Amino acid sequence: MTNKSLFANAGKDIPAGLVVFLVALPLCLGISLASGAPFFSGIISGIIGGIVIGFISNSQLSVSGPAAGLAALVLGAITSIGNYPMFLCAVLIAGILQIIMGVFKLGTIANYIPSSVIKGLLTSIGIIIIAKQLPIAFGFKNLSELFNTFSSFNTIALIICIVAIGIILGWEKVKLKLIPGALIAVIIAVVINEILKVANPSIALTNTRLVDVPVAKNANEFLGFFTFPNFSGFTNSNIIVYGVVFAIIASLETLLSIEAIDNLDPQKRKTNNNRELIAQGIGNSVAGLIGGLPVTSVIVRSSANVNAGGKSKLATIFHGILLLLSVILIPTILNKIPLSALAAILLLTGYKLAKPAIFKEAFSKGITAFAPFIITIIFILAIDLFEIWKPISGKGLLIGVIAGIVSAFAINGKKDFTNNNLSH
Repeated sequence: MTNKSLFANAGKDIPAGLVVFLVALPLCLGISLASGAPFFSGIISGIIGGIVIGFISNSQLSVSGPAAGLAALVLGAITSIGNYPMFLCAVLIAGILQIIMGVFKLGTIANYIPSSVIKGLLTSIGIIIIAKQLPIAFGFKNLSELFNTFSSFNTIALIICIVAIGIILGWEKVKLKLIPGALIAVIIAVVINEILKVANPSIALTNTRLVDVPVAKNANEFLGFFTFPNFSGFTNSNIIVYGVVFAIIASLETLLSIEAIDNLDPQKRKTNNNRELIAQGIGNSVAGLIGGLPVTSVIVRSSANVNAGGKSKLATIFHGILLLLSVILIPTILNKIPLSALAAILLLTGYKLAKPAIFKEAFSKGITAFAPFIITIIFILAIDLFEIWKPISGKGLLIGVIAGIVSAFAINGKKDFTNNNLSH
């Protein structure tokens, strides 16, 4: 794409990119929180998704970045591996595999996953996100702290979370859609906590209950914030397995998101799925090399781009540039954000993925659709949430999808192997 064509719709793409940035910033921080990763890593992935993938992909409206759908898997991987530089090898392996998948034209793999299994996968992700964020909402670090010391939960953290949820839900009914409700919620949360710091410092949220993005004094110090992989991870079988799982799940989520966004495109442009896999592979390779989380095309940011009037990839590139500037210019402001406000965003994200209506819809389609759906959920939750067997903990998404596919094939043969979408 020439510079002239890239800026052909700048009048619409620049404002749309600003909107996407406002949506992406709290999500990048929130997904870092849900993944158990440094906050800086989520911002890195948002930058890569916007600038690197934005330039390479031929999707005009898709926006890539760290995905909530991978948060549970990333958390399991980081916990299992126990070393972030080693974990980055898994991200790099995933990127390399995605490039290979694109080169060998495997961009149609999503068509061979039963729709009931896809819905089970996404629903499981929603449940895990909710389970992992509830402790944060109460001011704790994890479920164990929540259950063991519930009586000592932090009232202010919970109030901020509830207020943030109320703002986001209320904002959805306001017609001023160009300003994301999540951003308003985060701003109000910061204001509440800053007022408390002045009025009653003893109850204000501090330290471990706030975002912690590193603050650089100069360019050299900023560059020192990036984390590089420990390449000895390439000889670790556990890390290699995680790399394969990342590649499969990230590719699947990307292809489903791309299909959904192509359907929303007013100009009905179609993305080359194989080129998209290559673009995502390059993005994940870069993320693995400099300390980012795995990236995918993501429906929330992409939909925001469409709704804001984005016309071309300039919007996603511009949002990536704004993310870069934010972490350089305003890290001290980002560090005022309460974690419970980010938890509110993720709790609502999880609910949308796992709301009761989804179970009702799956059940209404009969045993042939419901069985693979519920089997996928049971396997994923048993392995990744309840950790019934430590050696496979963190690999539930892949094992659950395989179990769902096997059950769907056993019950339906090839009948359920139809084109999928992200309708829920």
